[in-house]
Parts: sequence; C-alpha cells; structure tokens
Amino acid sequence: MIISRHSLSVFLAVMVIFVLTNGVFAQDIPPLNVVATTGMIGDAVENIGGERVSASTLMGPGVDPHLYRASEGDVRRIAQADLVFFNGLHLEARMADVLARMEGRVTTVAVGEAVSPELLLDDEDYPGQPDPHIWFDVELWMKAVEKVRDTLIEHDSDHAGYYRENTGTYLAQLSELHQYVIDQAERVPENQRVLITAHDAFGYFGQAYGFEVRGLQGISTEAEAGIRDVRELADFIVEKHIPAVFIESSVPVRNIEAVREAVRAQGFEVSIGGELFSDALGDAGTFEGTYIGMVTHNIDTIVGALLQEGE
Repeated sequence: MIISRHSLSVFLAVMVIFVLTNGVFAQDIPPLNVVATTGMIGDAVENIGGERVSASTLMGPGVDPHLYRASEGDVRRIAQADLVFFNGLHLEARMADVLARMEGRVTTVAVGEAVSPELLLDDEDYPGQPDPHIWFDVELWMKAVEKVRDTLIEHDSDHAGYYRENTGTYLAQLSELHQYVIDQAERVPENQRVLITAHDAFGYFGQAYGFEVRGLQGISTEAEAGIRDVRELADFIVEKHIPAVFIESSVPVRNIEAVREAVRAQGFEVSIGGELFSDALGDAGTFEGTYIGMVTHNIDTIVGALLQEGE
C-alpha cells in the first residue's frame, strides 16, 4: 500500500500529539528542587512528591528547631530551591530572618498555616503565639500534608494527578495511624494518662488522645527550667504516683535527670520510660526516621511505660 505524503504528515502530527499528551517528553522535565526545614515536613514532601521532587531536609535527627540557626550552606540551598516548606507558627524562630530575606526570590510555604487558628493551642510562655507542635495530632498534620499537595500542584500542574494519587495513599495511612494511637491510648486507664517530658511539646497529643501533659520546660526550649520548675514537677509526680517520665531525642537529658533526683529525695522512685521523638525524626533509613514511625514509636513507648509492661 502506498502512503501519500499528506497522509504521512498527518500521521506524524498525530503521533507527536500522542507522545506529548502521554507525558513521554515530560519525563525530561527535571524534578522540583524542594527544601524542608524539619524531618516531619520532609517526609510528607517525599511521600507526596515521589519521583517528581528532589527533596532535602535542613534539620536532621536530634536537632532542636527552636534553637536552629541556618548555616551558610543552608542559605545557599534555600536560595537555589524551587520551593521551601517550613512549619511556621514560630517553630523555626531563629531562621525567621533568613526566610524573610528569601521572599520574592524563592517560594516559601508555612505548612502550619493550613490549620485553622481556632484549632491552635496557645503558648503560655509567649502570649499571642500559638503552640507550633501540630504534628502530634495526626489529624491536624493531615492538613499540613494537604498544604504540601496543593503547593506542589500549583507549581507542577502537569503532574497534578500524580500528586493527588500519592496524597490519597498517604492520607489513608495517616488515618490508620490516628486510629492506632487512639486504640493504644485507650489501653491506659484515664487516671493514668499523664505524660511528663523534658519540654511542653505534646499539648496537641494530649488534647487529641486524652493525656494530661506536663513539660519541665515551656513550649520553646529557649525557656530555661529553674529549680522551682524542677521542684514543682517532682511534687506532682510524687503526689500522683506517676511511674515514668520521658526524655526526648532533641532535648538534653540532664533536666529530666534533675527531676528524678528531686523525686528520689522525697522517697519515691520514677523511671525513665524511654526516649520520645518530639521535634525531630529518628535516624534516616529507620522506621522511626519516618513520620508514621515516629508517632508509632512514641505511643508504643508511652503506653508501655505507663502500664509498666515488661517489668
């Protein structure tokens, strides 16, 4: 069969349109260069962005975001990024000037702004400022995840379907996680649901899952704990006969050790129930190095210690 020149031109034109609309050429589009401040945000970006993002996180395991100062290398990474996601709500307080300088040059997005103001807790130490630790309520964190999704779609609309599919899968996992935390918390009698940690990072966790929460330091670790704080917390532990207190991966152990000594001086013994991940994830490549792993580890550790399992 002989194909005319006109028919061949039409065929080639159709093939070009087919290839373009099916994204073959789109594979040559480089992934978005995305920088996240904390591991929790970075994990969300990787779950939603998948192969369409090249993601890096500024603050690794054991890093306290309240006290973190951006290095020269961090500033360069931020300046070269397509998108920068940060928590906001004054969590990265010492990076505020760097992020402000980047406005107009790089798109910076505060995922904490996705949470309605009426759902935010107040910071008692800093009136007018909200508690930034929203990731401890899984349902609130799902709002931050949706903010990441919407931002990626806005900047890479050709792959909107890909981002929506990934987000749907991740949100389903987070819904299961939320229910798991509820089920684990309900194993502890209500009068025993008392969580004492190095700093007051677990307010949203307490509100969502029915725990009374006490922290030696305030919401920000910039607030130093004094002798009076140690004594008052020790009195509370002895009065309530609380079996365990918890250290945090991003906060020095010495403060909680001081509380234990003050409790011991009153003739009562309180154990270290384990290490919780508060402001940072665990090591990369481990289960605790993911948001789901972090939350799972925390609730399992808390419940196990308060019920004195394994003793």
